[in-house]
Amino acid sequence: MHESSRRTRGKVRWSKLYSFSCLRPHTSDPDSAQELIGQPGFSRVVFCNEPQLHKRKPYKYTSNSVSTKKYTAVTFLPKALFEQFRRVANLYFLLTAALSITSLAPVKPLTLIGPLVFVVGISMLKEAVEDWYRFLQDLNVNNRTVKARAENGLFVDKLWREISVGDVVKVKKDEYFSSDLLLLSSSYEDGVCYVETMNLDGETSLKIKRSLEATLHLNEDAKFSVFKATTRCEDPNPSLYTFVGNLEFESKIYPLSPTQILLRDSKLRNTDYVYGAVIFSGHDTKVVRNSTMSPSKRSRLEKKMDKVIYLLFSMLLLISLVTSIGSSVVIKSDMSQWWYLSLEDSDPLFDPSNPSKSGFLQFIRALILYGYLIPISLYVSIEIVKMLQARFINKDKKMYDEATCKSVQARTSNLNEELGQVEIILSDKTGTLTCNQMEFRKCSIAGFSYGGNINEVDIAASKRMNTDSEAYRSSIDQSDTTSQSLEMSEFSVVDIIAQQAILRGHENADNSNARNSRLSDVRKESVIKGFNFRDDRLMNNQWIYRSDFFYMTMFFRVMALCHTGIPVEDGQTDKLKYEAESPEEVAFLIASQEFGFQFFQRTQSLMTLKELDPSSGKQVKREYKLLNLLEFSSSRKRMSVIVRDEDGKIYLLCKGADSIIFDRLADNGGAYLESTTSHLSNYAEDGFRTLAFAYRALELAEYEQWNSIFTQAKTTVGPEREELLEHATEMIEKELILLGVVAVEDKLQKGVLECIDKLAQAGIKIWLLTGDKKETAINIGFSCSLLRQDMKQFHVCLSKETESKKPAEVAHRHWHIQITRLVKKHTGKTTLAIGDGANDVGMIQEADIGVGISGMEGMQAVMASNFSLPQFRFLERLLIVHGHWCYKRISKMVLYSVYKNIAFGLTLFYYEILTNFSGDSLYDDWYMVVFNVFLTSMPVISLGVFEQDVSSDVCLQFPSLYRQGLRNIIFSWSRVVGWILNGIVAASVIFLANVYIFSAAAFRQEGHVADITQFGAIMYTCIIWTVNCQIALIITHFTWIQHLFIWGSVLLWYIFALAYGALPPDYSQRGFNILTESIGAAPLYWVATFLVTIAALLPYFTHIAVQSLLSPMDDHIIREMKHGKKDVTENQMWLREQRNSQRSTQVGFSARVDARIRSFKEGLSLKRISIYNKSATNTPFYKSWTSSPLFS
Repeated sequence: MHESSRRTRGKVRWSKLYSFSCLRPHTSDPDSAQELIGQPGFSRVVFCNEPQLHKRKPYKYTSNSVSTKKYTAVTFLPKALFEQFRRVANLYFLLTAALSITSLAPVKPLTLIGPLVFVVGISMLKEAVEDWYRFLQDLNVNNRTVKARAENGLFVDKLWREISVGDVVKVKKDEYFSSDLLLLSSSYEDGVCYVETMNLDGETSLKIKRSLEATLHLNEDAKFSVFKATTRCEDPNPSLYTFVGNLEFESKIYPLSPTQILLRDSKLRNTDYVYGAVIFSGHDTKVVRNSTMSPSKRSRLEKKMDKVIYLLFSMLLLISLVTSIGSSVVIKSDMSQWWYLSLEDSDPLFDPSNPSKSGFLQFIRALILYGYLIPISLYVSIEIVKMLQARFINKDKKMYDEATCKSVQARTSNLNEELGQVEIILSDKTGTLTCNQMEFRKCSIAGFSYGGNINEVDIAASKRMNTDSEAYRSSIDQSDTTSQSLEMSEFSVVDIIAQQAILRGHENADNSNARNSRLSDVRKESVIKGFNFRDDRLMNNQWIYRSDFFYMTMFFRVMALCHTGIPVEDGQTDKLKYEAESPEEVAFLIASQEFGFQFFQRTQSLMTLKELDPSSGKQVKREYKLLNLLEFSSSRKRMSVIVRDEDGKIYLLCKGADSIIFDRLADNGGAYLESTTSHLSNYAEDGFRTLAFAYRALELAEYEQWNSIFTQAKTTVGPEREELLEHATEMIEKELILLGVVAVEDKLQKGVLECIDKLAQAGIKIWLLTGDKKETAINIGFSCSLLRQDMKQFHVCLSKETESKKPAEVAHRHWHIQITRLVKKHTGKTTLAIGDGANDVGMIQEADIGVGISGMEGMQAVMASNFSLPQFRFLERLLIVHGHWCYKRISKMVLYSVYKNIAFGLTLFYYEILTNFSGDSLYDDWYMVVFNVFLTSMPVISLGVFEQDVSSDVCLQFPSLYRQGLRNIIFSWSRVVGWILNGIVAASVIFLANVYIFSAAAFRQEGHVADITQFGAIMYTCIIWTVNCQIALIITHFTWIQHLFIWGSVLLWYIFALAYGALPPDYSQRGFNILTESIGAAPLYWVATFLVTIAALLPYFTHIAVQSLLSPMDDHIIREMKHGKKDVTENQMWLREQRNSQRSTQVGFSARVDARIRSFKEGLSLKRISIYNKSATNTPFYKSWTSSPLFS
């Protein structure tokens, strides 16, 4: 049976089956297109089957190897260094490192050069590792194999990177095309092949390609021994949907069109093999041309961090200037009188004869000394944190897709915190939001709706309302007694009761009322792929018992006959599978099969069905002669077939957009138009795609007269052919009889509705970019809950001039990049673009954050993206959880780093003031080195990796927390200035307190006062304790790792002081035995450390206490509720807070539920009034009163 099916398919000549130009050149005027050959932009020459001619100029083209990596072995060092020193802080430290080798440096050169080399080296290593992974991905693609013709005439395996222009390759079923190929022949007789372009446009529907008739005979390996041809065509360009060229073969010239071109990364499907000649290779292929060089992206927070560094640098210049001026004044006025200092005129830093020069040199010295105001370790800490954050994102089990065995991948870690500030999402539709798998969901036949009337929105609204609908059951039952009123009813509270019973798990729900058998349990997944329909009135052949079975028979015949599909044996069941150009046709064929009309055979002019005969209830075989096929197009918006049945009756069966079909109805053909229109509105609100079905019986004479006109139009050659064909179809596609409408669902990927709902509640605006027609775009908008019926819609169309130049689909796809650019430019908001095909690459790269879908087999979008997801639904957790966390973590890291460096650096400045700007350093050189690199770096890293203001579950329960990132609350300028002031206060308290305690009295029992070494070590200890306790106050989610790093850093200072002090004096210098012999033995040292630390932290502690009491943030309230376990003990309050956080959203599933609840309440209110009025009018008092003379 399988081989028979294969042979049958091979005999169908699609070129004869179609009427219009779907298999012809797409250019409006082929002759004018051919005139472009040889002109600029159309100068490429390819010698087919002669690749050796392309090894030398002028016909030497690029190889087939593709690279997406940023660096090479030669360019890595200069480019990576440039990336590092684009950062103003690194540039400053490079300057100070250079100055450290001069006599002006107050510290040893190693203490400045070492940290800079360490920081830059770590960052460059991270860049190298990320680029190495990109290289491995490229290697995997370039090392795929394909059969290519070798010099000996045999087809042998070649690596993709070894393929060159002119090669003839043989691609087998389910293999990818290695390059852009000219289709020469296929396993089908007429050179047709099926191509899946999911990697290019995300669509799973198969595209039909067809070779030239001149090359059809090249269908065996041996026949290529004498094949030689020349192709002249357009130069490499990114347009996926156009191609202009010609083929010179056997002294004849044949025009080429996109129909003959097989694009790289698309896949051969349902065809045993094809032969093709390589036209474009490697970076010249259209799919790679769509992938521009990956731009270097920086987050908004990182850019703002540069401005913070500028602010700190301004502070550095200011205090350096103060030091310089102060030093000049002291040298000029007082220093000449200090004879005991024994100043020498040769010391330029202290030259009383030239105080201005000394002041300038002191300014340079101060720039080096106060450099600790700039957090040199911040950049490397952020690099490490971002890499670890990316690892945690990649390893999140809740973002792992079992169906594809893929997880979320952060392909770059530079934009982690940007995920927490996304305000606009630009999303592709097909393959991103939808599976491109149509499901038959509902239908309306002869004015009756089938397939259930309750959807997810109704159930959610009913569940939330917890409506006590039982009180109205009796009254509704009394008002709905006839079978016709039952079938025509679109909504009743009984339906809600049934669904509530399902939700509560009541087994007797189906028995509560027989009428509820027509309900579709929307929560269940479809058992049959493509068919998600449940209605006992039609299923199991029950439709034959209805009075309107004639309309149903014709309705099912339209589904089974009006298409271009081909049956394929399943092999496991007696059901057939189908292949067609569009997934809608596949869904219709599966549905017709389930209703008893199985389409099981097709030839060039004959279509065979196994029909259910209503009179006998048995299945019979019927043949229909296919007379004409008027296929669907975006301009016609309809498709028709004209068939003759076994009784000789001729029918035109038509399906199309409802507006098109309704305009072509006969005067008596719209008997059910009003009810059908109402059903259409309901289906559209549910987000279903709808098509109307109609038919017309034709007389033989009328058909023959029309067919002669139509045949003449088909055989016309020239630009007027399309117009003549359109006129002929208008003549026959009229006077139709309406049968009904169908509703198919462009099945959304799992979790898309919930994801969009959460994103909308988080304050993110979602733009859906699609190349579909307007009606389809609106339907998918409803399906995704981006649109509601009560919304006002605006339709913006391209100009007529633009529409005439290119198909609408092409125009929409080329507008993706421009729309992204315009949104970024005019809104100034952080923009995320998500897509799955090569046509989305430009949009992905243009947006601030690019996300590629890796769920299927496409890799172009993934390779161009910053993050890859198996499915769209994981975007919810990526943004609302990880994005929120990363934004707050990095923000806190930067603010804390600014604080600790100001707290440390300003003590040096204060000491300069105390010592009359001596230019000396308060701390030992190595104290200053280990402060940023070792003693305070690990707690910062733990903050950036493990901090959670709330848990992931709470993030998802309260998506409005994400708005903190949108408003940039955590990293606002007020916060930056506040933390700078906190650092200034801490430094002032630490310095003044230590001066007060230790300068006026002895701190050891022997009466010794603290010298500069001891004073510096004591103050350093206070700073270490203060900054580490400060980070403990910032952290809201402690792990053992954070405790280890924070308190371990404090302990590490004492270990370092012991180890450093134990070194010989030649190495330890001032730090020799500082802890064991000097400060450690003094009780005042330990007491002062404790008191000074508390005093330095008291202002911040007071601030957060007052803020929590008077103006708490959302996360403060939620943490307090969680800490008090009010989410358990007072669950209603917890749910109320959740609901309050959702009220501001206008789109998403929750917004639709809210709108439906309002509609329910209005309906129930009207129902109560109706019931009350009916009850009142039936009372004896009312009847006697209205019958009295007074009332009359």
